[in-house]
Amino acid sequence: MKNLIFILYLMFFTGFAHAQELNCSVQINSDQVSGSNKSVFNTLQKSISEFLNNRKWTEMTFANSERIECSMIIIVSQVNGDGFTAQIQVQSRRPVYNSTYNSTLFNFKDLDFSFNYKEFDQLLMNENTITSNLTAVLSYYAYIIIGYDMDSYSRLGGTPYFQEAENIVNLAQGADLAGWKAFESTRNRYALVNNLMDEAFKKYREFFYEYHRLGLDEMTSNTANARARIAEGLPVLRDANRARPSAIVISSFLDAKNDELVNIFSKGTTQEKTDAVEILSDVNPTQSAKYEQILKSN
Repeated sequence: MKNLIFILYLMFFTGFAHAQELNCSVQINSDQVSGSNKSVFNTLQKSISEFLNNRKWTEMTFANSERIECSMIIIVSQVNGDGFTAQIQVQSRRPVYNSTYNSTLFNFKDLDFSFNYKEFDQLLMNENTITSNLTAVLSYYAYIIIGYDMDSYSRLGGTPYFQEAENIVNLAQGADLAGWKAFESTRNRYALVNNLMDEAFKKYREFFYEYHRLGLDEMTSNTANARARIAEGLPVLRDANRARPSAIVISSFLDAKNDELVNIFSKGTTQEKTDAVEILSDVNPTQSAKYEQILKSN
């Protein structure tokens, strides 16, 4: 009996101490690709899932229940031999304290994703050089996801992981790969991590922490105070957007949070509603009609 208890304890402790960081759902959509042989997409999906979920990305200790919930949807538009042309939608979430609600932290659509893959290829990542654009992109987003999660729990806590993503960008630029280049696009992988590491967005990242840890996580204990903390930080979004118009880090925040912000401020005071609609519409005028819903709520 003692031996059984010891074995169960050892199994539990080992699982706790060495649990990986990500719990990532992977989908491959190949509807746009003609042909009857779809097995390569099933194999690719399994390989990507194992690469993301079985790899230890940090030195931190995660319990299984603490793994970061995230998803990647890869939409393949063309296959030419071993070459794949695709888009990738990346999203991550984190639980709100003392509730059943999960808040979206990151929601990003990458339109420039091409890679080579042979069925049953083993996916490997070399930290000092880019040998595969597939694993480079997957690793980049793994670190971005972890960075966003850490930023939501501690002030600027994601910096080491954004730095890892930035290192991958630098290596990829040396390999002359698309989607990584400076000034190639304002919405590519370079632009995103450049924003996150830019001193101009430090206050935004601090607001990101306050929004989640001092706002959402406090909703169940004192809703009015929690909402007031979020309202107090909203001008940071406008200031950051005016300093760097159409910055991807701000637009991706709103892509993740638009519905959530409407729900939060729909229950606010008249002044909170008015200020929130004014600021959000200024930052993201294309969604003004959505924000107007805040004023119409009782």
